[in-house]
Amino acid sequence: MTSLDRYMARLIALPLFSTLIIAAMLLVLDRIRRLFDFVATEGGPISVVWRMLANLLPEYLGLGIPIGLLLGILLAFRRLAANSELDVLRAVGVSYTRMLRVPFMYAIILAALNIAIVGFVQPKARYYYEQLRFELRTGALGASIKVGEFTHFGDRMTLRIEQSHDGGRKLDGIFVYYNDKGTSYSVTAQSGQFLATDDPNTIIFRLTRGTLVHKAPNFTVPRVLSFTSHDLPIPLPRYENFRSRGGRNLEFTLPELARLGHASPSEEQRDSSRSEFHFRLVEVATMFLLPLLAIALGVPPKRSNSGFGVFLAIVMIVAYHKVNEYAASIGELGRIDPLIALWVPFTIFAGIILWMYYQIAYVPGGQPIGALERGFSKIAKLLTRYLPGRGRKKGAA
Repeated sequence: MTSLDRYMARLIALPLFSTLIIAAMLLVLDRIRRLFDFVATEGGPISVVWRMLANLLPEYLGLGIPIGLLLGILLAFRRLAANSELDVLRAVGVSYTRMLRVPFMYAIILAALNIAIVGFVQPKARYYYEQLRFELRTGALGASIKVGEFTHFGDRMTLRIEQSHDGGRKLDGIFVYYNDKGTSYSVTAQSGQFLATDDPNTIIFRLTRGTLVHKAPNFTVPRVLSFTSHDLPIPLPRYENFRSRGGRNLEFTLPELARLGHASPSEEQRDSSRSEFHFRLVEVATMFLLPLLAIALGVPPKRSNSGFGVFLAIVMIVAYHKVNEYAASIGELGRIDPLIALWVPFTIFAGIILWMYYQIAYVPGGQPIGALERGFSKIAKLLTRYLPGRGRKKGAA
């Protein structure tokens, strides 16, 4: 690797990884509040929030890596152009194609990482995320007992605690109702605590100073027992098992999608699997176009410092991602073959990017967005001129 390549690698690395980290943090911050609300509503332990976020991180990386690659290369070339270093490199015979060596090295490495994430890691992480949501809803993670409220453990037991001390180890003001096939226990006690047993499906609730009412079908009248200490065995509710992985196409890996796309007995599942398979491949293939797009939009026209190219690059990549999502949904419905629905827009998008790169790299004085840059600069100047307070300052002078 030459000194030029090392210099380019350093220029690209900082904005690339900064953008990737910032994008991941923004996506996490957007989701973390909703996760805290969901976990608190379901009465689950707070620690599960971090497990859910960890399972969402591959999805965020799958979205953030292409944007980080695009902005990393774009901002690097924009800096070269702003410092006139790009003019020096061009004057000594370094072509844009030569300068693409390092950006394509980044693209190849990150594309391989991205296909590993979206093809293998993300489907399993998504499944584990849905499993955590299921366990929270059913209480399999262990619902927290809310003081002053009735807490239901399955459909057989109800518990109410008036006060809690020492981090939940000591409980006061206890009411327990348990019903199993007509036999019920109604218990009130002054205090109590939970104790583990050798049986993982049963816990002991040791109650102190209370009254127990026992009803059964063979009892003519309920039995009433006053006690100083009483151990109440409580069988933990059994919950249904979560479904196996593959309930949704998002949970299939790339080899599994390819297999289902050819061997699925259902035509509907075949179309949906092929659509998801081609959607992931198109998203990864687009990363090899990003270095060309970054150069075309990152080098502004002469005597221009407008940031319109950065704005247009983000708009183009986000809009194309939405087009791919729509095409995937059309292919999933079977209206258009997924191969056509997803690869035709990719071909058009690639043609636009290649034309833009050709204009800046091989046409003398070519600037693919020169007219748009000039229009954007004029609009910015007009807005600046008529900003509130601007005219009053000029009048006062």
